[in-house]
Amino acid sequence: MIAKQRQYFLILLFIFCLSEFAISQSSGNINSTAGLSSLWINRPPLFVNSTSTTGDLYGVTPILLRRNAGPQFLCGFCCNHNTTECFLGILLFDNRDRQNDIINSPQLVWSANRNHPVKPNATLQLGRDGNLVLADSDGTLVWSTNTTGKSISGLNLTERGNIVLFDTRKRAIWQSFDHPTDCLLPGQKLVSGQKLTATIPLTNHSFSFTVLNGSLVASIDTDPPQYYVASNQYDAQGSPYYDFDGRTLTALQDPYTSETQLIKLGPDGHIRVYQLNGFDWIELSEVLSPNLGNCGYPIVCGRYSICTNDKQCNCPVEGNFFRPINRNPDLGCSQLTSISCNSLQDHSLIELKETTYFAFEANFKPSSSIWFEGTKLEDCKIACLSNCSCKAVVWSGTLGKNCLLLNEVFSFMDNWGGRDKTTVFLKVQNSIKSQYQSPISSPRKQSRPLKVIVASTLAAFVGIVVSITTSFALFKRRLLTGKAGDLVDLATILPGILTRFSYNDLKVITEDFSRKLGEGGFGSVYEGTLSNGTKIAVKHLDCVAQGKDSFLTEVKIVGGIHHVNLVKLIGFCAEKNHRLLIYEHMVNGSLDRFISHKNPANGLTWHTRRRIISDVAKGLAYLHDECSQKIIHLDIKPQNILLDQNFNAKISDFGLSKLIEKNKSKVVTRMRGTRGYLAPEWLSSVITEKVDVYAFGIVLLELLCGRKNLDWSQADEEDVHLVSVFRRKAEQKQLMDMVDKNNEDMQLHKEAVTEMMNIVAWCLQGDFTKRPSMTLVVKALEGLVSVESNLDYNFTNLPEVVGNQQREATISSILPSILSGPR
Repeated sequence: MIAKQRQYFLILLFIFCLSEFAISQSSGNINSTAGLSSLWINRPPLFVNSTSTTGDLYGVTPILLRRNAGPQFLCGFCCNHNTTECFLGILLFDNRDRQNDIINSPQLVWSANRNHPVKPNATLQLGRDGNLVLADSDGTLVWSTNTTGKSISGLNLTERGNIVLFDTRKRAIWQSFDHPTDCLLPGQKLVSGQKLTATIPLTNHSFSFTVLNGSLVASIDTDPPQYYVASNQYDAQGSPYYDFDGRTLTALQDPYTSETQLIKLGPDGHIRVYQLNGFDWIELSEVLSPNLGNCGYPIVCGRYSICTNDKQCNCPVEGNFFRPINRNPDLGCSQLTSISCNSLQDHSLIELKETTYFAFEANFKPSSSIWFEGTKLEDCKIACLSNCSCKAVVWSGTLGKNCLLLNEVFSFMDNWGGRDKTTVFLKVQNSIKSQYQSPISSPRKQSRPLKVIVASTLAAFVGIVVSITTSFALFKRRLLTGKAGDLVDLATILPGILTRFSYNDLKVITEDFSRKLGEGGFGSVYEGTLSNGTKIAVKHLDCVAQGKDSFLTEVKIVGGIHHVNLVKLIGFCAEKNHRLLIYEHMVNGSLDRFISHKNPANGLTWHTRRRIISDVAKGLAYLHDECSQKIIHLDIKPQNILLDQNFNAKISDFGLSKLIEKNKSKVVTRMRGTRGYLAPEWLSSVITEKVDVYAFGIVLLELLCGRKNLDWSQADEEDVHLVSVFRRKAEQKQLMDMVDKNNEDMQLHKEAVTEMMNIVAWCLQGDFTKRPSMTLVVKALEGLVSVESNLDYNFTNLPEVVGNQQREATISSILPSILSGPR
């Protein structure tokens, strides 16, 4: 069903029903054509309850309306309930069933600004210069057709759902059909240079569908792209849904089915034809390679997992180098020991026979650095082992001796019955063996002359004295060098990754550190402006206790991780006693500002809160499972979750990290974190990434309830701890009472909010082994997995933070980690 394929914010924004009566009252002002100097302001006049399963209320500002006998199209601003996020788009619906004057199940088929929502009072203007411009309420340019001076005379919404800017001769100068998003309508063409892009990636990567080198190809957007579907013009013969002549794909209308059809690239990578059937969209067919099967898609089994013909997912077993994520190989597999680029000599390749990869089977090999043809197997393996970015090799000696090197690994396919035998080699990190072995006593050694023993002892003594003297001299030299103010040189470690600033530069950029954004245990954060006008946040660290080596490690770790839901590190300063980190500036500050709001106008809508929750979950999943080394944040709280101008959430303060050596299973550390967000296992000192899962559960509960976890202003003492209230309300089956009472939009979505509280309970399980991984949380939020049903609401009480008490934190030897403490 197409509703299950849509991104949740599009479900909330665009699955609605408009009253036919309401449109009829406005239809006198809503035509299918508009002239120059037309201006539309985003002031949604239509608010109608939806008959869909979401039951949401939405606002629409109609701009153009095209009435047909069957499919009908509406172009306009479509907003969420509080109109905090609006999109200029085209909606497709079928209103032939006029019973009860209801428009059935509109589908968003094109959007001008799906990645950049606008606010109320945003404008769309067709100027006298012929340019169609979308501007936000503050005047910021969001989108434009760039048609200035091209003799435009008007704007038209055609009967096929195409927005056209035409000239005096009625010729199309610009049209939305040339700029598709994730859908193709009957009659729409796709040519080289155009592509469909899936609206919501289920992983950190999206999918694309385009015409390339005479073929229709679909790929997962990695660098370089990995292709999983390729179809030529002969494959298209006889298809009722599309035509392809080798250069252009044309979407067709199957005359034997519903007139209301479309082709859509889904977030799972499937390209399907859908038609409207009554009140819902149903799937008719796969567009390309219908026989590809589930195993031919990149994320069907997650990373490193092997998909079999009976649709089972299994982790590689050779050498026991991999384990299923959350004990479920359907979610993918992770390496027991992460690959370290600091020890290439410890990398090796394990062989998986009769296994292949979707990108190898696509039979599409554009010029790319990941393909080697006509080479030898040993050369192929050496090429991977000498490049730390290479994660795996796919090899076939029967297909022209092809060698595919993978920088990113997704799902493999079992090829046991395949005619063309392929072999996969996975790169793994070998265990580091001890370089020293105890000497074995022998009669000859025990019978050495006494003078040899005495000479050896004296030599050893002299060696120790010389070593101590040399070490002291080097230490003194380093100390003097530090006092002299030499600049710490990171260029050899991070070439081209980060910008190095001098302290004087930062004084100018921050106006002598005059604009403070906040402060904490780490130091203070100041606002700055680069010469190109870019706003930055400068974190001045109080790191007297941090030496040069630890600072180098910290900057290296932060500079080496990149994710859309992690605050980006731009540069650093390490000069004299000054240690500063320069981050991107997040204009809406930290999440804690929005947790508790008495004024509903200042609160976050349900849609925005859901997106923030998903953003934080994806960021933590990346830190835990997708980095080369596991990073445990240890201080997840609203103050460390920052919001950009569109309220996209990013995790901050994860970079000041302590590296845990791979061959150690324990680290002595103080109890870290913030009171109210500490997992119960801190008392037993068994620390894994599940402490972050617990803290995430607390933040999630705070967002849903609109109050802080510890609130001493509560009149009733038993309501001070939100977790205690949660347990009590769950036992009384009164969870709806906990939904944010100060926000009308949250009250309208009580059922959905209460359902998400099941994820909260899952994350707060007292036994950390029963908590989900963050990767599993992401899938639960996307509706791909069900929440564990046998949940224990008897949560362990949180411990008091003990002043300076030292505790020994045990980390599983199979979970080498980086610990990031509070700042």
